Amino acid sequence: MGLRAIAITDHDTLSGYEEARQVAEAGKVELLCGVELTTVYERAQAGGRAWSIHLLAYFGDGLPPPVFLDWLEYWRQARRRRNERLAQKLQQLGMEISLAEVEMLGGEQTGRPHFAELMVRKGYVRDREEAFRRYLDRGGLAYVPREKPTTVQAIQAVRSAGGVPVLAHPGRLSWDQEEEEISISQLVAQGLLGLEAWHPDHSPANARRYTAMAARFGLVVTGGSDFHGVYTPHVTLGATSAGARVPYEVVDRLRALIRR
Repeated sequence: MGLRAIAITDHDTLSGYEEARQVAEAGKVELLCGVELTTVYERAQAGGRAWSIHLLAYFGDGLPPPVFLDWLEYWRQARRRRNERLAQKLQQLGMEISLAEVEMLGGEQTGRPHFAELMVRKGYVRDREEAFRRYLDRGGLAYVPREKPTTVQAIQAVRSAGGVPVLAHPGRLSWDQEEEEISISQLVAQGLLGLEAWHPDHSPANARRYTAMAARFGLVVTGGSDFHGVYTPHVTLGATSAGARVPYEVVDRLRALIRR
């Protein structure tokens, strides 16, 4: 596809990095080590309201230190503990769904989309939208909250490991412009180093706005396709806002920030 560099930022795991590195080296494509962390952000000035925030972490050309891998493993296991409880709830509702079956679809990345897929295959719901609305989303019959690190904890863990923490797809957050400005400024004060401006869910106008915001706060601008294979059929690997490509200069800026 003409890509010069990629970063595979799976949620809460780096387990695919070594395999990907072998393929990248054979194909002469640069591979940055990365991960996407699921965090919770609570701002006192917002009356204790909390947001689920995804934080990208980039580590350059190698795995982060063992202390970060141990920290990551704890939160990966938290995801699995939630999945176990979710499977139990669905069984109590009369659905013959085991965690082992769901993990055959999702492996280490097993999450609610894989539960939804299995529910569709077994005929318990018409589609994945119904699975989430009736059962899996907050307020659903089988909803199980997940233990998550705070966004500040995650930023500090990434920075301590020498990585670059980047706020992922801010356009997905239910912030008005005032909340957005305040929240991002506070995260910058806590060590945030980047902002994902280019993303398939960002319009070109939003991408320009986030690029300008990053410049105001002194943040590196990043982007990605957020490609999830069959789960995002509308997304092309390597394409971001309006099909644009992320300029290679982003890689140079990330490398300059990574501490090794």
